Amino acid sequence: MAAEGVSGDDPVDQVEEVGQAAPPALEAGPTTARSAGGRARWGIFFGVAIGVIVVDQLSKAWLVANVEVGQMVSVIGDLVRFVQSANSGALFGLFRDQAILFALVSIGVIGLIVAYHGRSGRSVYLSVALGLLLGGAVGNMIDRLRLGHVTDWVDIGIGTIRFWTFNVADSAITIAILMLVAMALFPALLGASRGEADA
Repeated sequence: MAAEGVSGDDPVDQVEEVGQAAPPALEAGPTTARSAGGRARWGIFFGVAIGVIVVDQLSKAWLVANVEVGQMVSVIGDLVRFVQSANSGALFGLFRDQAILFALVSIGVIGLIVAYHGRSGRSVYLSVALGLLLGGAVGNMIDRLRLGHVTDWVDIGIGTIRFWTFNVADSAITIAILMLVAMALFPALLGASRGEADA
């Protein structure tokens, strides 16, 4: 009887063994959840967005202070020129004379970008793309709310064949869209950045 009391089959010993094994099992749940999704990369997201906004607004301020309306400054001959243009429409001058409407739409778009990023998980690639998109949207929205139009200043083309005049915010939005399209075509871009982030 005494031998049975001290054997490994004692219920007390079994409880102690279960108690010791429980903590690793409990720890495994949250770790697995974090590796599967994880928190969004807010630092990268807002850092990229703020960088775009600052560069966009400083470049526009420099242009307004140094280039008169209607003046053209050649940078690379006729290929690249700086001009001061007031865009009352959307990206690249589309849908003109709708600045206030697009300012209101921009507020909704900004909310959607932030909300989507919050659900995107630990993807550095996606955080950069959405940060560029947010920075571009906010940069142009500031102009629309403050001036009633967006200041565009980069003019590219050959002779009379010119691209739409644009700015830093437009460029950031375009790069973001290209990144998102590339992500849709090559999902490994998103998976690779998640793997790096989790590591």
